[in-house]
Order: sequence, then C-alpha cells, then structure tokens
Amino acid sequence: MYELIRFLVGRLSESVVAGEANDVRHVDSEDKKEDWFRDAARDGIGKVCNEREGLNWWRVEDMLRELRLNAEGPKSSCATGTGLDKFFVNNMSWLEPIKESGPSNVNAFGITDSAADANDQVLKGNGTERENQPSETRCSIEEVRLRERELIEEAKDGSSEVTNLEDELELLKAAAEMALDENHPTDFFLEKLNSQIDARKRNLHKLELQWNASMLILEEKKRSLEESLYATEPEFQEKFQKLKEVELEVDSISSEIRKREEECSELSAGLKKKPEQESRTSYIQRIKEITKNSRKQHADVERILKETRELQLESNSIQERLHRTYAVLDETVFREAKKDQVGRQAYRLLTSIHESFEQIFEKILSADRVQREIAENEKKLAAMASRSLNIERLQADLDAIIKENKHLEQCLEMN
Repeated sequence: MYELIRFLVGRLSESVVAGEANDVRHVDSEDKKEDWFRDAARDGIGKVCNEREGLNWWRVEDMLRELRLNAEGPKSSCATGTGLDKFFVNNMSWLEPIKESGPSNVNAFGITDSAADANDQVLKGNGTERENQPSETRCSIEEVRLRERELIEEAKDGSSEVTNLEDELELLKAAAEMALDENHPTDFFLEKLNSQIDARKRNLHKLELQWNASMLILEEKKRSLEESLYATEPEFQEKFQKLKEVELEVDSISSEIRKREEECSELSAGLKKKPEQESRTSYIQRIKEITKNSRKQHADVERILKETRELQLESNSIQERLHRTYAVLDETVFREAKKDQVGRQAYRLLTSIHESFEQIFEKILSADRVQREIAENEKKLAAMASRSLNIERLQADLDAIIKENKHLEQCLEMN
C-alpha cells in the first residue's frame, strides 16, 4: 500500500514538477550561487586584509571579476538533476502520517483522503516558498553587489595609498644607500643633486623661453584673426567687448563672494569661540526687572519734583511776604526816625538786620551750589576710579614730560 501511494503521488507530482522545474532550479541555483559567492568573497577579503602589505590592492578587482565569472559554473551545474530530488527529499515528510494512520477512504484514483490532503499541503507550501525565495535571493544579490562596489572603492583608495608608500620607500632606500655608501662621501651626492637641480633649472628656463616665444606667435595670430573677423563682421567686436565686460564683472563678483565667504568663516569661528548665550527667558526677566525699577525710579523722581515745586512755591511766598513786611516796617520806622533820635537808631538797626539776612541768604544759596558741585565731582571721581586709571604711572609720565621739556629749553638756550 505504501509503495502504491508513493508511485501515484510521484505520477501526480511529475506534472507539477515539470511546470515548476525551471523555477525550482533557478531558486536552487541562485541559493547555491549566493552561498558560494558569499563564501568566496569572504575568503578573498580575508586574504586581502591579511596580506595587505604584500599584495597590491588593484588585484582585488581582478579577484572579484574572477569570482563573478566562476559563479556562472555552479549555476549551470546546479540547474541539472537536482530539482526533482530536492522536491522529494523536502516533501517526503507527509508520507509518515500515512504509514502510521493505516487504511482510510480511497478516492477514484486509488489515493487515500489523508494522502490527498497531505499532497495539497505540500503543493501549497512549495508555492509559498517559491514566492518568498526569489525576493530573498534578489535582496541578497543586491547586498553582495553593494559589498562588491564598496570593496572596489576600498581597493582603489588602498592602491593610491600603496603607490604613495612605495614612492616614499624608494626615496628612503635611495637616501639610505647614499648615507651608507663608503666609496663616496655625502658631499659627492650633494654636488650631484645640485648639478641635477641646476640642469633642471636650465631646462625649465629654456622651456619658459620657448613658451614665451610660442605665446607671442599665438597672440599675433589671434590678433590678426580678430582684426580680420572684425573687418568682415563688425558686430562681433561689440559682442566681444560685452563678453569682456561680463567676464570682468564675473571676476569682481567672484572675488567679492570669496571675501564674503572668508568673512563668514571668520565670524562663524568667532561665534563658536564665544560662550553660549543665555536663554530668552532670562533676557525677558531682566527686561521686566529693569522696567519695574525704571517705573519705581520714575515715581520717586515725580515725588521729588512735586516736593521741590511745593518748596519753591513756599519759598517764593515767604520772600514776597518778607518784602512786603519789610517795606511797611521800613516806611513806619522811617517816619518815626524823622521825629526823634530813638527812631533813627531803630531805622539803622533795621537796615543792618536786613542786610545781614540778605548776606546769610546768599551764603546759604552758595553753600547749596557748592554741595551740588561736590556731589557731581564725587560722581565723576567714582567714574574715573571705575576706569582703573593708574595714577602713579600718569604721574611718572608727567614728570618725564616735564624733564624732557626742561632739557629741550636748556638746549635751545645753549644754541
């Protein structure tokens, strides 16, 4: 029974396998190609990394090309005779439950229901595998290609580095041979190098003369061609002039751009060197404090001005009342002074008292002015002290200037 089921399933699967053989072979070959290419590339990269000192980097590209060409061999070998075997090896697991379950319902083809269900499950599983495997294979192939490009770029960079190191090694070898040469001293090599340098300079001078002569000839030809062109086509002269103006303008703009870029780089460097600025909230808080203090100071100033105006009005009223009182008193006392001697003495005392009070008033005003000047001078002195002026140094400079002036006066007197 087991052999019959296996034979029938094989006959049914041949049609499916025949239609899907190409896909299976392609997937198997791509998997094997990917594994083989990855292992070979890893081995090649390891050899390149381990033998970097002895192996030239430009050989890595040839190695990758050989790997790519050799990868086609496994593709052809894997595409023949392996699809059907792999299909049966992977899909024989569904026969195990049939052997254990024993007899069951048999359909028109002589196949049990369990075998048919198992066959359907196998076909569905193979379909999903075929759908997933090509996408995974493509992703892996793209990764390998990207890795290949990276290796080629690294090989190019390494080849330039190796050539530079080889040039340096050759120069060091030549210098070591010159230093360790017992037959010739170092002066001999120096004279040889100087002679070679002089020969190169003479050669460069000759080439420069030849270049100048050829440039003169070419400039004359260019001038003659331009003159002939301008004679035949006068509009080209205007266009050429405009082109020169545009070139000059472009040069000026490019120079200005370079200057601005340099300034921008300098400013950016200076900005980076500066300490970090405080946050915006701190500035806002400071502004609020300043405005609050300014409002408070403004209120104080208004209060002081109001008190000053009141005092000024009171002072003016007192002075007016004093003048009126003095005028009335002066008139009455003057009348009494005409009558007797006591009135005259009272009048003299009144005038002396008035004069003394006027002097006291003027002295009070002058004292007030002096106090204000003292306060202003103290503020100026504090401001000068805050500037940290070195008074001793200024005094020494002043003494030196005075001595120099005296010396000059003596010299003038002697002359």
